[in-house]
Amino acid sequence: MTVKTIEDLGDLRGRRVLVRSDLNVPLAGDPPNRTITDDGRIRASVPTIRALRDRGARVVVMAHLGRPKGQPDEKYSLAPVAKRLGELLGTSVAFAADVVGESARAVVAGLGEGEVALLENVRFDPRETSKVDAEREAFAEELAAFGDAFVSDGFGAVHRKHASVYDVARRLPHAAGQLVLDEVKVLRSLTENPERPYVVVLGGAKVSDKLGVIDNLLGTADRLVIGGGMAFTFLAAQGHEVGRSLLEEDQIETVRGYLQQAGDRIVLPVDVVAATAVSEDAEYSVVPVDAIPKDRMGVDIGPESARLFAEKLADARTAFWNGPMGVAEIPAFAKGTRAVAEALTRVDGLSVVGGGDSAAAVRALGFAEDAFGHISTGGGASLEYLEGKTLPGLAVLED
Repeated sequence: MTVKTIEDLGDLRGRRVLVRSDLNVPLAGDPPNRTITDDGRIRASVPTIRALRDRGARVVVMAHLGRPKGQPDEKYSLAPVAKRLGELLGTSVAFAADVVGESARAVVAGLGEGEVALLENVRFDPRETSKVDAEREAFAEELAAFGDAFVSDGFGAVHRKHASVYDVARRLPHAAGQLVLDEVKVLRSLTENPERPYVVVLGGAKVSDKLGVIDNLLGTADRLVIGGGMAFTFLAAQGHEVGRSLLEEDQIETVRGYLQQAGDRIVLPVDVVAATAVSEDAEYSVVPVDAIPKDRMGVDIGPESARLFAEKLADARTAFWNGPMGVAEIPAFAKGTRAVAEALTRVDGLSVVGGGDSAAAVRALGFAEDAFGHISTGGGASLEYLEGKTLPGLAVLED
């Protein structure tokens, strides 16, 4: 991928630069007292915004938060994000109360050199995610009017053909921000001659979400370790009773084909934590995978599985992990996720935490970010890259 960098945009002093960042962070509480529970994505966006400020640009940041269904919803306002971004930058960040309306126009017009503004959630406008090209393009024209150049730095959104990601880039001189460049560099190292052994750990809820990446990785990875809710479809394909665990019955035949194709390169749990419910006060016990009670559900891998998974990662020179091993937000069901994270920190080579819930989990569990080679900001984007898909938000930057 050959793209321009910020340096290629020339002298930016006094010029307005539209930046598409990924500020889609988890929030707790009710408006107006919403609090950010993991600011990892905001911190990851700071270097590019700071670099533009240092070059004297007037920086206008665009981002989304959650899925507000194309209309304003206080629950998904970026106001708390503007405050935190300002704290991290060490300067006030002007916040527009709308996306392309009166407030946005006034805020952008009032920016001085080296100052930063954040527009309200772009998904408050239904045209941002529209499947109708003309609707997205009309919205992109209004956004592009706020900038003299565009910098794409929201890696977590580059797999989306959305107005602020794709269509704006077609209307302005454009470049990739440092975060996008770093992410692509790491993902290339996973897809182009990775050092071996190359071990991939996949978790999360659904097999169907990861069919494409499994297909692709079966041809490149030396081992594919499967945990989380998706493991139960694999266990069912082996003939095991999985009780009330997550199960995609319509994927059992597909999964059986993977098992036949890959043989012992696919590593599955040998024991699980089986609980009466997904709650902190649920009864639970560790059982072998061939003895899951019909009235219980798997909520984590068991201790033997944790040891097995760590063993399979022990000699890795390249390791990629996406998806928790269980219901990691409940401490009793987070031990498997912790074990995988610890094993990844010991990898003698490149270790990559593949964004989304995995990235949030390692921070929630108290791991230092520099204990891993790379923590991605884009779970879905990372997986689609590993599938070999063309990501619209990257393709549009190529010159």
